[in-house]
Amino acid sequence: MTRSSTQAQRLRDLAMLRRVKDRIDREYAQPLDVEALARGVNVSAGHLSREFKRAYGESPYSYLMTRRIERAMALLRRGDMSVTEVCFAVGSSSLGTFSTRFTELVGMSPSAYRAEAAEATVGMPPCVAKQVTRPIRNREAPPAGRK
Repeated sequence: MTRSSTQAQRLRDLAMLRRVKDRIDREYAQPLDVEALARGVNVSAGHLSREFKRAYGESPYSYLMTRRIERAMALLRRGDMSVTEVCFAVGSSSLGTFSTRFTELVGMSPSAYRAEAAEATVGMPPCVAKQVTRPIRNREAPPAGRK
């Protein structure tokens, strides 16, 4: 391959990865998995996972779960849904997996977050509350009690 054809292929790959990322952002509440995402862009699941991680620093599954947790945080701040209802509303099919991932990203359980966030964002515009309460990716949440 020539340098220009390698560069052109890289640009096509990046465009494909952006389509996958956009699909996750749009359809986070749908039953998505890496195989389905890969079929949507005609590549293997392994290739998609490797290239997505190389481009964005995390796997497609991790990115999907982060999107779901971000939406769950917003729903929990509203306070009108139970943790179980929020879990299923954001597309998770397992309350245990949802709670574990939520705790990894946010640093507290969904129930604790719901109780704490309701008070912490009172009077705050939703756009500011979303930015201030955005989850931390890649298990970077500080241990409970330390900030």
